[in-house]
Amino acid sequence: MAVYDHSRLAYAEVLSDEKGPTCAAFLTRAAAATAAHGAPVRRVMTDNAFAYRLSCDFQAALAAVGAKDVLIKTRHPWENDRAERFKRSLQEGWAYRRAFTSNQARTEALQPQLDFYNSHRPCGSLGVKPPISRCRQPTD
Repeated sequence: MAVYDHSRLAYAEVLSDEKGPTCAAFLTRAAAATAAHGAPVRRVMTDNAFAYRLSCDFQAALAAVGAKDVLIKTRHPWENDRAERFKRSLQEGWAYRRAFTSNQARTEALQPQLDFYNSHRPCGSLGVKPPISRCRQPTD
């Protein structure tokens, strides 16, 4: 999952693992998705997991999108408060809202929840507007 700091625009996927190549590919897709909404990635704040800190694939993906890696302090999740708040919103609105009969059903329910979060869910820190309201639409 990724949350753009200024707008709180969120991007998430269900992935099979948290290895370096997987995280690198996710970063590339997340950067493209936020850039499509006029929110280019300049810094990526992560925890200290191996896949972020030491993976050559992840470091190459950072360089490819032109971003700097910012690591939060160990055992200080509040430093990444926007991501932590988004996790809570996903838990309440998607993961724990209902019982899913399969992993496929849970995965299919993610995108509609993301669309709701980004385009319709009022965010108190954004003047009760959804995250998309703070994004600049790129010009063609």
